[in-house]
Formats: sequence, structure tokens, C-alpha cells
Amino acid sequence: MIPLSHYLILGAILFSIAVVGVFLNRKNLVILLMAIELMLLAVNLNFVAFAHYLGDISGQVFVFFVLTVAAAESAIGLAILVVVFRNRRTINVEDLDTLKG
Repeated sequence: MIPLSHYLILGAILFSIAVVGVFLNRKNLVILLMAIELMLLAVNLNFVAFAHYLGDISGQVFVFFVLTVAAAESAIGLAILVVVFRNRRTINVEDLDTLKG
């Protein structure tokens, strides 16, 4: 049986990789969305590990809610990305500094 600490270390490593991805790559919007999704998956891994360790199902139920919100966030984010690319012909975050209605 794998101890809880292994799951928590793996979740921390995944979360750290995602934070580094956000801070190092501030130009490409697609990679920023992928890093945010990786953060959510790392948190979900911790929820499932704690739920299994404590013998409680509430952590696993909460993961389903987080996955639902993550799916909606990625769908809306990609839709906004497509609209921005059609209007500006770029997805660089540095070029998206002005908001016009």
C-alpha cells in the first residue's frame, strides 16, 4: 500500500510545475490555461488521497464538482481565446492589454 505522503508529494510537485509554468510563460494563453488545469488536477489528487486515507467519500464528491467547474472554465476560456484570435490575430498575452467593448 502506498502511503499518503507519496500522493501529497506528487500533488505538490504537479502544483509546483504548474506555478512555474504560469510564471515562466506569460506570453502564450493556451499554455497558461493548461497550467491552471494542471493546478486543479494537483489539488484534486490531494482531495482523493485524503478522502481515501480518512475513509470519507466527501473529498471524492468534491473532486467531481471541481472537475465540472474546470471543464466549464476550459470551455469558456477556449471560446474566449478563439474570439480574441479572430479579432486580434494573436494570442500573446502582452498584446491583449486593452479591453474594448
